[in-house]
Amino acid sequence: MIPLVFLPGMMCDARLFASQIATFSQERAVQVAHIGGADTVSALAAQVLAHAPPRFALAGLSMGGIVAMEILSQAPDRVARIALMDTNPKAEADAILDARETQIAKVRAGGLAGVMRDEMKPRYLADGPQRDAILELCMDMALGLGPDVFENQSRALQTRPDQQDTLRNAQCPALILCGREDALCPLHRHTLMADLMPHATLQVIENAGHLPTLEQPQETTAALRRWLED
Repeated sequence: MIPLVFLPGMMCDARLFASQIATFSQERAVQVAHIGGADTVSALAAQVLAHAPPRFALAGLSMGGIVAMEILSQAPDRVARIALMDTNPKAEADAILDARETQIAKVRAGGLAGVMRDEMKPRYLADGPQRDAILELCMDMALGLGPDVFENQSRALQTRPDQQDTLRNAQCPALILCGREDALCPLHRHTLMADLMPHATLQVIENAGHLPTLEQPQETTAALRRWLED
């Protein structure tokens, strides 16, 4: 079976995909790429490609989806199929670009935990019984990655390119997936992506926000299985 490469969101690690890894690693090679070692999306994509199989299925969530679109732009023949989850094909908006500067300054001053707790985590999730546990996991992932990764990823997001033409030109099967209650990357962004891509399927996960892989893991894994087997 074709290998599967996961790209996690900003300040997340492989635990973002724990349920999906447990399922798919029983049947195929699964790799989770690190996307914190450079400060441009282009360089991050090149790093992933340097360590990825010759041809693979690619699934990215949030910032991982942004890097996945750049990988598709750089090496379309290596991407057999792509899943873009809770992400955004557009370049950084000016207001968010400026806000990142403030966050970077706080993190440089030792405030990573505060930035994650006060400015980022509250927007991640839908209400639900696992919300507090998932937020604690998000904090643990972020603190484990540390301030240098935060700054690299923030800089990469600030200068990311618009990828709408990349999506228009994509010829591989695509899954566009999002949580119904995602406040960071709302549903209309995903409708746009699905409309742009000639071979895309849109899947909306109910009772989930920005991290459906953790909030509704069974439903998300089922959608990914359909995408892999279609």
